[in-house]
Order: sequence, then C-alpha cells, then structure tokens
Amino acid sequence: MSFKDHFSKQAADYAKFRPHYPTALFDWLAQQAPGRELAWDAGTGSGQVAVELARLFEKVVATDPSARQIDNAEAHARVEYRVEPAERSSLEPASVDLVTVAQALHWFDFPAFYAEAERVLKPGGVLAAWCYGVLRTGTEVDEMLDFFYSETVGPYWPPERRLIEEGYRTVPFPLPETAAPEFAMEAEWDMDDLLGYFGTWSAVQGYREAKGRGPVAEIRERLAAAWGSPGAKKAIKWPVHLRIGRKKA
Repeated sequence: MSFKDHFSKQAADYAKFRPHYPTALFDWLAQQAPGRELAWDAGTGSGQVAVELARLFEKVVATDPSARQIDNAEAHARVEYRVEPAERSSLEPASVDLVTVAQALHWFDFPAFYAEAERVLKPGGVLAAWCYGVLRTGTEVDEMLDFFYSETVGPYWPPERRLIEEGYRTVPFPLPETAAPEFAMEAEWDMDDLLGYFGTWSAVQGYREAKGRGPVAEIRERLAAAWGSPGAKKAIKWPVHLRIGRKKA
C-alpha cells in the first residue's frame, strides 16, 4: 500500500496546533509494558507522543514516512526519529516493550503493520492504538463546528476518516485486548487556536486543493459571532478511544 501523505504541507501547523494527550494516558501505558527499555511510536507525526514516552522509557524510536513531519518534530535526548513506514521499520526483533500509534492507525496497512508490531514486540509487549474525534466545547460553537466538519469540508475527508468516527471499534486488532480506563484530551483555547487547529485537518487541505482557497477564513466571521470575544478562552475536550493488547509472553 502506497503512503498517503495528507499532512506534510501543513506539518509546521500540525506541530503547533494539535492538542496534547493527557499525562495519565502515558503513565498508564507505561505501567502495562513489561519493561521501560524501548518504546516505538509509529506514525509519530510531530513527535508529541514520542516526547511524552521519553519521560518513562530509556529510549524511544519514533517513525513517520513523512520527512517534513520529522523535520518539525520536537527534539529530545532519548528520542530517535527515523523516516520510515510503520509497516517496515528498522527495529530489531523482540526489542520493544511498547508500541504506540496515536491518530494514525487508520492510515496503515493493517496486516503488514500488525505483523511488524508482533515482530518487534518483546514477549508480553504491548500494542496501544488510539484516536480522538470531533472536539466539544459544550456551547453553541459545537453546532457550527459540526456543520463545518460534516458539510463544509465533509466531502474532502479521506475515506479512512470513517474509522475515527467509529472510535476504532471496527478496526481489526491482532492481540488479546485489555480493558482500559477512559481518557480525554483537554485544552483552553481562544478562537485563533481553534482556527489554527482546523487548518491541520486533512479535509481542509483537500478543500483547498480542490477549490484553490481555504475554508477556514470563510467561517471566521460566523464563528466569531458564536464565540464572543475572539481572545476569550473556552474549555475544549476530545474523548480518546483506545485499543490495547498484549503479545503472548
């Protein structure tokens, strides 16, 4: 399966505007791993997950097929970035305690990646994959957000987006699964933060390529009417949908 690059053109904004996963998620994942020697973050993007894992593991290998994503990733002494696909890593067999895939599994060739994950995982090693869907503010902004997501840029979402909308529930999984606590990402954003985040969506990039103009600027005025003062901060929340399994010891 060829690499579908939906993010390189907005790699710098991706690193700047994507929300951050809760610390409790990484603490819990590290507790599930059989050791703390090596973690692999596949489809690392801007390296956000890799840097979090580096708090807890001696070394993290973070891979992404996009060189531009890696170029914009956050440097860390215990993180080694490699430009390579998740389906064909350069990791040694049975060397990894924890494999993570954050908001990227839907782009992978499932059989090839799962074979690779099982190849590199130690006995008892853990594979964790998660995604998050449409954010919520609990205000009237949500209605406008849903319209923008479904109607304005809806036709430009890649077909793989459906798997995120289903919370990865329909994605095949290769290992016996473990029940996980509920996690959510939270942030305090002003309106420009939200608009910047919209700009990282693959559907927004698709809209721009099709129409020759970006849709984000076109909704700014309507969003401002619902938001109130543009500089006002609102609480943003994204539920995290996690699948986790363990290789046989």
